Amino acid sequence: MNEIDAIDLRLLDALQADASLSNQDLAARVAVSPATCLRRVKRLVDAGIVERRVALLSPDKLGAGLSALLEITLDRQGAEHLDAFEARAVQEAAVQQCWRVSPGPDFVLVVQVADMPAYHAFTQRLLTQDANVRNIKAFFSVKRAKFDTRIALPPPNLK
Repeated sequence: MNEIDAIDLRLLDALQADASLSNQDLAARVAVSPATCLRRVKRLVDAGIVERRVALLSPDKLGAGLSALLEITLDRQGAEHLDAFEARAVQEAAVQQCWRVSPGPDFVLVVQVADMPAYHAFTQRLLTQDANVRNIKAFFSVKRAKFDTRIALPPPNLK
């Protein structure tokens, strides 16, 4: 893909704020024609810059009010062991994010479940039955001060 210009950056900023905008509304917000808007958004999607468009839901209003951040350390860290754990973790619906990290633990998971019994069931399924899990350190959220999916965009390259 060619260089991202100021119009692309405005489109990306607007999409991050509200991906549900119609093409007409998005074009108006960014001050381009609807045809230009559609073509540019398609190019950004095709290039993989826009990975997907989603709705952010309220976990509390949907009965998934317990958030946990887990540090997972495996006993054996060979590539096949890391890949096997990662494959199992990303298949779990409760796992919102799975990060392979270094140094320190091998993985950090962001988990969203209904309550402590649901968390216990999750840990039994994913962690306790895996003989390769050596250590689990869990942090439970008591307050969500900020949750955002936006990425800070670079300034446009002015020529």
